[in-house]
Amino acid sequence: MDGPRGPPPAGCRSALSIWSPCEPFRRPVAVLSHGSALLALVALVCVAWAPGFCRQFSTQEKTPQICVVGSGPAGFYTAQHLLKHHTQAHVDIYEKQLVPFGLVRFGVAPDHPEVKNVINTFTQTARSDRCSFRGNVEVGRDVSVPELQEAYHAVVLSYGAEDHQTLDIPGEELPGVVSARAFVGWYNGLPENQALALDLSCDTAVILGQGNVALDVARILLTPPQHLEKTDITEAAMGVLRQSRVKTVWIVGRRGPLQVAFTIKELREMIQLPGTRPILDSSDFLGLQDRIKDVPRPRRRLTELLLRTATEKPGAEEAARQALASRAWGLRFFRSPQQVLPTPDGQRVAGIRLAVTRLEGVGESTQAVPTGEVEDLPCGLVLSRVGYKSRPIDPSVPFDPKLGVIPNIEGRVVNVPGLYCSGWVKRGPTGVITTTMTDSFLTSQVLLQDLNAGLLPSGPRPGYTAIQALLSNRGVRPVSFSDWEKLDAEEVCRGQGSGKPREKLVDPREMLQLLGR
Repeated sequence: MDGPRGPPPAGCRSALSIWSPCEPFRRPVAVLSHGSALLALVALVCVAWAPGFCRQFSTQEKTPQICVVGSGPAGFYTAQHLLKHHTQAHVDIYEKQLVPFGLVRFGVAPDHPEVKNVINTFTQTARSDRCSFRGNVEVGRDVSVPELQEAYHAVVLSYGAEDHQTLDIPGEELPGVVSARAFVGWYNGLPENQALALDLSCDTAVILGQGNVALDVARILLTPPQHLEKTDITEAAMGVLRQSRVKTVWIVGRRGPLQVAFTIKELREMIQLPGTRPILDSSDFLGLQDRIKDVPRPRRRLTELLLRTATEKPGAEEAARQALASRAWGLRFFRSPQQVLPTPDGQRVAGIRLAVTRLEGVGESTQAVPTGEVEDLPCGLVLSRVGYKSRPIDPSVPFDPKLGVIPNIEGRVVNVPGLYCSGWVKRGPTGVITTTMTDSFLTSQVLLQDLNAGLLPSGPRPGYTAIQALLSNRGVRPVSFSDWEKLDAEEVCRGQGSGKPREKLVDPREMLQLLGR
């Protein structure tokens, strides 16, 4: 009969309890008095008992070295799950920025501080003595993925989607056409977007896309500056927004009200935005009341709010508020961008030509197809939010350029044993932070299954010791989590004077100087 699974009872310390490291035969081989000869005998018994499963099981092997590339939600949730479910694993998190947290820091809108509370959980993970943050290291440039694979038992790619989809229409290169991703990075302090030349001297802006990011962008453009001054938006962005002349923002989508990708929380915020009024065409909602009866509850509640806003006369208080509004926003449905129109001198954006569309198909397969009609919408700024996109990280890693993901099966990178992926680079840029949490936990679970099944390399791996030597020879100086905490304290200190939670550091050179580099 099998013995118990796990270590021997604490009370058995008077004898030498020998446990088989073999799987699946993890049972006591013998309980013996001390003696090297008997230890040798036990080893022979183990080999004779289960030769197919026994292998050297050193201390290093009990401490798998795992590398995670990317310190956004996907990276931190993957690390958190690995550390929780393998009590001896060590995880190194590599990040190309000097600071951690990815889109939680650089993507979440500054007026949504509650969403950033997840940073507290990530900080606990980073402070674990079995987790190390390695910032200022760009995988694919400073160190290759094969070099990481040589140093670690497993590598997880969680580097997100740092590129944007292009419109691929005439006029896209004109000044005044900006990717919404770059705009979000600009006001959130992403170093690479601080040189963005943003001209808000126009009256009308058009945002292409109808997801939460599109509503974030519209809200930042239209929110009275005094309502943003106490957030962690950068002071440089505030300076530009204070001078903004944008009065109207159109949020354009190819499909209809039933297909919008934003959520009810973001819609409510737009409807209640101080100093603004909504512009919705009631004809876009004809017959919609009957069609939403059988849709899932979240979608039904969202559409009902759109319906009420578009078709019902506002109450006296709301009507008075809207009458005083100096700014407006509107949703334009069934429109697809066809061409960015230039000013007569060809130097800037003057408008956008939209193809009128209609829907074909049902359910999730509904597609917008052109009707042949077009309309021109005057504007001085076009913000393209047609989707984030992942980039290939290393020639050795398979990549699907069409889907913008690493080909994988349940997080296992196809045809590359020991290599995994999680988050947007695994499934595409969809969902919210909790979606990424679930996805990352599943990748971690698969990795641990492979580890327990003996599918990952056996024997010790040097982990960061080997990578540190490579980086040192290449002149790369990584930043630790304690370094980040010094920068964090500096940001908080700088924000206190103006009543902000922090004033973000946006210049990598200044950050390194503050760290004495």
